[in-house]
Amino acid sequence: MNSTSTDSGLIVHARLATIKGRGYGLLDDAGIAWQDGRITWLGPEDQLPEPCQHLRASALDARGALVTPGLIDAHTHLVFAGNRANEFEQRLEGASYQAISQAGGGIMGTVRATRAADEEDLLTAALPRARALVTDGVTTLEIKSGYALTLDGEAKMLRVARRIGKLIGIDVRTTLLALHALPPEYQGRRTEYVDDVCTRWLPYLHAQGLLDGVDAFCEEIGFSVEETRRLFIAATKLGLPVKLHADQLSNLHGAALAAEFNAISADHLECTDDAGVAAMAVAGTTAMLLPGSYYTLRETRLPPVAAFRAAGVRMAVATDFNPGTSPLLSLRVAMNMACTLFNLTPQEALLAVTVHAAQALGLKDRGQLAPGMRADLVLWRAHAPAELSYWIGGAQSEATFCAGVRLS
Repeated sequence: MNSTSTDSGLIVHARLATIKGRGYGLLDDAGIAWQDGRITWLGPEDQLPEPCQHLRASALDARGALVTPGLIDAHTHLVFAGNRANEFEQRLEGASYQAISQAGGGIMGTVRATRAADEEDLLTAALPRARALVTDGVTTLEIKSGYALTLDGEAKMLRVARRIGKLIGIDVRTTLLALHALPPEYQGRRTEYVDDVCTRWLPYLHAQGLLDGVDAFCEEIGFSVEETRRLFIAATKLGLPVKLHADQLSNLHGAALAAEFNAISADHLECTDDAGVAAMAVAGTTAMLLPGSYYTLRETRLPPVAAFRAAGVRMAVATDFNPGTSPLLSLRVAMNMACTLFNLTPQEALLAVTVHAAQALGLKDRGQLAPGMRADLVLWRAHAPAELSYWIGGAQSEATFCAGVRLS
C-alpha cells in the first residue's frame, strides 16, 4: 500500500457522516476540503468557498457515496511472533482458556515465540496485519506490548509498533502491557517483577519516547488489584494515561479501579457490576467492548450494555486483535459482532469506532468531520451508514486518507 502525498484535497458529491449532532450528522450532496492534514471546510456542494475552488480540478468525485471519519482501532495486540491455532483447536475440544494458560500455553506461548524473534522478524509479521486493518478503513491504531516481558523485549515490540505507523502512514498509539503475565524467570518473585516494571521499565521506556499509555491485565490469572494500583500510581506520576483489561473473566472490580485513576478506558467488562458502571460514569471512563474475544472464547456473560447506556457511559468497540483470543483483522466485522452479539445499534457501532474510540485513546482531534479536525477520511462503497455494520467482511472502502494523505 503506497501513500500519495498531497498538501490539500477535496471530495465532492459525497454523503458525509460527520458524527456531530444528533444521529449520524448526515450531509447529502456535500463536499469536504483539507489543507496540511486538517479539514478546512465541509458543507453543501453549492457553497464551496472561493479559497477552495481551485481544488475542483483534482477533486475526488464520491458520486453520492458515504464518507466517514477514519476508523480507530483502539485496542490491539498486533505485534507478536507465531500463532496459537493449536489452542483454538484445544478449546473446541473442551479445554478452557484458564486451563490452557495454567498448562504453559496462552500468553506464555506467544511470549516464547516473541522473545525468539528479532525486531525485523516482528515487523515483517506485523505489517500485513496492520495493512489489513487499514484496508478496512482504520487510520488510527493502538498497539500494546506484553508478549516479551523483558525490558529489552518490550522496548523491541514498542519500536516495531512505532515503525509500523511510519511505514504505512497511519497514527499508531503505543501502550505498555508489561503486567500481562508473570515471566517464568520471576516465578515466586511477583513483588520484585511489579517493582521492576514500576521503577525501572516504565521510566526508561517513557524516556525513550516509546509510550502513549499504560495497561494491565487485572484478573486472577493475571495481576491483582493491588499490583495494578501500584502500576497506575507510577504511570500517573509520569503523566501517562492508563487503561485496563477489566472484569473479563471474573469480577475483581477492575472497572471501579480504572475509574479510580480516571482511566481513559476499561476494556472487556463482561463481569462488571452496577458499582463499576456507576464509577465509570462519574470518571468519564470509556467502556471498550471487545466482541472478537467474546466470540472466540464462546462467552455467555454479556457486558452490561444497557447499564452503560442508562448511565451515559461512552461505548467504544475494537478488534482486540491478538493470537490467542481474538484473531480478528476487521474492525467492521467487530462492529457487526457488537451489533449482533451485544445489541448495539449501527449508529452506536459507528460512534464506537470513531469519536468514542478517539476518546478511549485520549485524542480530541479525530473521530468526527469538522473544520480543524484531522483529515482522516474513508470513502465507502456504501450509501447508508448502517451498511458498515451490516456487511460481514468484503472490501467496502474505496479510498482512505490519513491526515490528508491517500493510503488507498
